[in-house]
Amino acid sequence: MSDFPACPSCGSVYTYQDGVMLLCPECGHEWQAGEEARQDDGLVVKDAHGTLLHDGDSVTVIKDLKVKGSSLVVKVGTKVKNIRLVDEDHNIDCKIDGIGAMKLKSEFVKKA
Repeated sequence: MSDFPACPSCGSVYTYQDGVMLLCPECGHEWQAGEEARQDDGLVVKDAHGTLLHDGDSVTVIKDLKVKGSSLVVKVGTKVKNIRLVDEDHNIDCKIDGIGAMKLKSEFVKKA
């Protein structure tokens, strides 16, 4: 068996190392070797495909989204980096290049 620690997110024992990062193939969680498991605040946010999202993840928009109060549209395939999860109806705070600060619903994104 491997000498790698279990995934702090889902507890899987099938973790592996890629460079300096440890990865979980079951939930997609990434963390640095030696990093303490972070204390979650109980907020569980999943993308459109059921993958757990975490603060700092990158996501891709899976549907054209109209920006309320504007003629702008966030196109399908737009990559959003460094998201922040919040406990609201629109549960992702982010900044989209060319548009600015926005809130998105996790059901319209997938983990990149």
